[in-house]
Amino acid sequence: MAKSSIEWTEATWNPVTGCTKVSPGCRNCYAERMARRLQVMGQPKYVDGFEVPIRDLDLEITGVRSLENAGDTESLTLSETGANTGVFAGSIPRQTEVQKAKDSGAKVLCFASTESIAKRMIEYGADALILEGSEAGGHIGHVSTAVLLQEILFEFDSVPVFVAGGIGTGKMIAHLVLMGAAGAQMGTRFVLAEECNAHPRFKDVFIRARAREAISTPQYSAKLPVVSVRALNNHAMTHFGELQLELIQQLKAGTIGRQEAQYKVEEYWVGSLRNAAVDGDVEHGSLMAGQSVGMLRRVQPLRDILQELVDEADRAITDVRGRLA
Repeated sequence: MAKSSIEWTEATWNPVTGCTKVSPGCRNCYAERMARRLQVMGQPKYVDGFEVPIRDLDLEITGVRSLENAGDTESLTLSETGANTGVFAGSIPRQTEVQKAKDSGAKVLCFASTESIAKRMIEYGADALILEGSEAGGHIGHVSTAVLLQEILFEFDSVPVFVAGGIGTGKMIAHLVLMGAAGAQMGTRFVLAEECNAHPRFKDVFIRARAREAISTPQYSAKLPVVSVRALNNHAMTHFGELQLELIQQLKAGTIGRQEAQYKVEEYWVGSLRNAAVDGDVEHGSLMAGQSVGMLRRVQPLRDILQELVDEADRAITDVRGRLA
C-alpha cells in the first residue's frame, strides 16, 4: 500500500497496471497514452507499456499490527490478510489476474458496465458481478441501470449479481432483490453519514441538490476523449467544457498536439475532489455524486442510515406480499 495524492484516498493498493481493449473506442484511450509516456520516463511499473501484468510484489499490502501502535506495520500477502472478498474496480482484469486473486482463497467480484464485459468476467471465473449503471457518481459507463438490469441481471444467473448506480433507498434494494439481485452497492447515500469526514459545505451541497444536477462530464470531439465523470454541476464543470472547446480549436489550428491537449484534460481534475470534499471549495472542486443525491435530506449517524435502509426494505417486502396475496 502506498501513500497517494489522489483526491479521494490517502493510500492506494493496485497490483495491476494497463488495461484490456474491449471496444473500438479504446483506440482513443488516454490511459494508454499516459502509460507510454511513463514507459519512456523509465517508470518501473510501466516497462511493458500498456500490457496488463499482475505483480506478485504488489500483492503485498501494509497491515497495522495493533491499534495501540499504528506506526508498527508489517507486510502481508493477499492470502495472509484473511480477506474473503476481492474486487477488481480500477480496470478490466485478465483471466490470469482473476485466477491469481481466486488462488488466494478470496471470492472475486468484477464490475460490469456492459453486457459484453459481464460475459467476459464470468468466463474468466468471477464469483460475482457488480453491474453499475450510468446513474452512479464518479467515473461511469454509458448504459443506464435499468438497461443493465435487463441485459445482465435477467440474463446471467450463474453468479450473484449486485447492482449499483442510482440506488438510494431500502425499498429499491428490496425490489432489486425481488428481481434476482444478490444485493446493492451504494456510495452517495453515505456521504451524509456523520462518520463521513467530508467537509460540511460538501455535505450541505448534497442536501440541497436535485437529481438532475448530477450530470456527466461532456465530450465535444472524438479527437479529445473524455472519461465520463458524474458530479454536481458547478463552476468547475462549466470551465471544463470551456477548456475542451478551447483545446479543440487549438488542435484544429495546429498550435497544440493531441498528446499535450489530452494531458491538459487529465490535469484539470487532479486534486479537484479533495478540494471540494476536504477543503470545502464546492464551486471549483469536483462534487462527484450519483443521481440518487436528489433523495438525500439530512446528515445522520451511519447506524441510523443502515437501519432506515433495512426498515424500508422490510416494508417493501411486506407490501409486495400483500399485493400477491
